[in-house]
Amino acid sequence: MSKSEQTANTLAMAERIRNNPKFRELSSKRSRFAWILTILILVIYFGFITLIAFNKAILAAPIGDGVTTIGFPIGIGVILSAIVLTGLYVYRANGEFDDLNRQIIEESRR
Repeated sequence: MSKSEQTANTLAMAERIRNNPKFRELSSKRSRFAWILTILILVIYFGFITLIAFNKAILAAPIGDGVTTIGFPIGIGVILSAIVLTGLYVYRANGEFDDLNRQIIEESRR
């Protein structure tokens, strides 16, 4: 097969993929999910920063009689929320998104 035939086959396959309704579904679902997670993490991070900027007293309040303040577990919560949201994306990407991707590839080879 010549290089021009390979290029033509590749372009034809790319066109079949773009025209596949499952590809549009995958793009839409993945994009929507990514934006939702992005907005969530931005609200969490900027909420924490806003709390630091405008109400330091809340974060400086000690927990019980110890030296640990409320700010410490909240800060840990911010970090853990990023890890959890990343895990949610990876879980869904490795499941639903990969399944759709596999179907699209199989259908485009026909």
